[in-house]
Amino acid sequence: MTEFPQLSLHVPEPAVRPGDQPDFSNVKIAKAGVVPRPEVDVASEEIRDLAYSIIRVLNRDGNAVGPWAGLLSDEELLTGLRNMMKLRAFDARMLMAQRQGKTSFYMQHLGEEAVSCAFRKALRKGDMNFPTYRQAGLLIADDYPMVEMMNQIYSNESDPLRGRQLPIMYSSKEHGFFTISGNLATQYVQAVGWAMASAIKNDTRIAAAWIGDGSTAESDFHSALVFASTYKAPVILNIVNNQWAISTFQGIARGGSGTFAARGLGFGIPALRVDGNDYLAVYAVSSWAAERARRNLGPTLIEYVTYRVGAHSTSDDPSAYRPKTESEAWPLGDPVLRLKKHLIARGVWSEERHVQAEAEILDEVIQAQKQAEAHGTLHAGGKPSVRDIFEGVYAEMPAHIRRQRQKAGY
Repeated sequence: MTEFPQLSLHVPEPAVRPGDQPDFSNVKIAKAGVVPRPEVDVASEEIRDLAYSIIRVLNRDGNAVGPWAGLLSDEELLTGLRNMMKLRAFDARMLMAQRQGKTSFYMQHLGEEAVSCAFRKALRKGDMNFPTYRQAGLLIADDYPMVEMMNQIYSNESDPLRGRQLPIMYSSKEHGFFTISGNLATQYVQAVGWAMASAIKNDTRIAAAWIGDGSTAESDFHSALVFASTYKAPVILNIVNNQWAISTFQGIARGGSGTFAARGLGFGIPALRVDGNDYLAVYAVSSWAAERARRNLGPTLIEYVTYRVGAHSTSDDPSAYRPKTESEAWPLGDPVLRLKKHLIARGVWSEERHVQAEAEILDEVIQAQKQAEAHGTLHAGGKPSVRDIFEGVYAEMPAHIRRQRQKAGY
């Protein structure tokens, strides 16, 4: 009888720990402009390579090159730059507000601004995003009022959600932003279901699902891919690979091999990887996927390769699990600085104008913050009333609750 060695469990380990030298040698970066742009009706098996490469438009000199370039005007790019700058300023003020005890919790987007700000410009009114908690750029880029966002963060008397959601878990049907769920990955299935319903109704609206690299380990992610591929749902399946889940490196979810985009190939879904810090590349790839969905060609899976510069949340200390200088070593740079460099190279922007814009945007954010902080607390004494609890949850207040209120003299 053949003797076998004892079994042992494999647990992926990060390449570096706090105190080590940052190492991104595993991130294979294609030269800007070299990845081809296929026709939107291409079969998934014909573009398998795109699930392993990284689509880039901006080169090291700040020039837009290759077949994915040339889709945005200078004016549209200037708007994109301001949107990213506004999101960054918004982040800084809300992080400060949390440190001052004005809100309980906050999650930054630092380093990831291009992903949501550029993606939103590829959608139309009526399309629906099913986001996670780091896509506030979808609202900023759609001109959702910052005061409303801050009211929800503060849970004040003007909070549009009446205190029913955690800070940063926004919701706006008008702006195509489905309410965020703290139970991650559930929104992936919901997005596919919404897209299927749109197709069943012969509508023209498409959906966008959002998930982080860590949450792809959830079963809902895989269930969504089954339904999206089977029914060819008009949905864009977004994976934001920012290298870290909450204190856990991406290898735990990825298994240490392949790419996140490659998971779509097994389902027959066209899959692409894009430089998530390149505003032009994000827009180009998002528009390609949106056109596929609108032409009834089915889903597309996009992996945005980016980096979470800040902590996972205000409850997290990244120095406990990654090198302090890792963000400085990230090879794809800063999305704001890269777009700024491109616009300066085109002669439509300057260092002086950028400094002026920073001051203008910061003043706009501070004014919005002052308005939000001028509102009182949502509930007197910190306790919600019965009406606050049930209004908006039920179409009609339950009879037993109504009787209790009458008995209590309400």
